[in-house]
Formats: sequence, C-alpha cells, structure tokens
Amino acid sequence: MQSLPNKQRGLTFISLVLLLGLIGFFTLLVLKIAPIYINHSKVVNALAAIEEMPEITTRTRADIQASLDKRFNLNYVEYVTKDDITIVAQPGYVRVNIDYDRVEPIMGNLSVLVEFHEGFEAGGK
Repeated sequence: MQSLPNKQRGLTFISLVLLLGLIGFFTLLVLKIAPIYINHSKVVNALAAIEEMPEITTRTRADIQASLDKRFNLNYVEYVTKDDITIVAQPGYVRVNIDYDRVEPIMGNLSVLVEFHEGFEAGGK
C-alpha cells in the first residue's frame, strides 16, 4: 500500500504533549516571576517619590526611613527589609540604596534568583 506524503498532516500525540508541556512550563514561569517584578515596580515608585520630596537633602536618616516604610506599607511592598536599605544622610547630601534579592521556587529543586539594585543620590558631597 502506498501512502502519499501530502495526505500526512498534523501533529502526532507525542508532539502535541511536548508542545503543551512547553507552553505550560513557560506559563508557570510567567506566573511565578511576574509578581516579583510587580513588587519591584512598587519599590521603584516609592524610591522615586522619596527622591522627589521637597528639600530631601535636609531630611534626616530616620525621616527618610520612616517615609520609605510608610510608602512600602501603603503599596504592600514585600521582600524588602530594613537590612536591605542603606541611607546616608549628611547636611546637603543624601544617598539611598536598596539592594535585595528574591528566590522563587519553580518546581522541585528548580528555583529562580532575581537580584535588584536601586538607588539615588541628591545634593553634593
């Protein structure tokens, strides 16, 4: 019996399962990683709001820390602790750095590590 190549079309069951598995894996990645970046955008927005505060260079370290804490609580920022925030406040100069990382388990022993480094300087040294 002779089969014609032009009548053999479509996916086999194995290729369909592989394709759906690949789509499922990337969907899982997006669902696990997207909240991390959404949280980071909240951190960036809070930091930008602090940078735009009037007379930021005259504020004390405690004032800046309290303002950041209020903005983080208001926006439900997770994963950033007080140990991750470095504030240098001198008369006429302010530097704020936020360095944190997040490890998100994907499945089994597979995890994703995401590191963030944000900050700003205002005033002159």
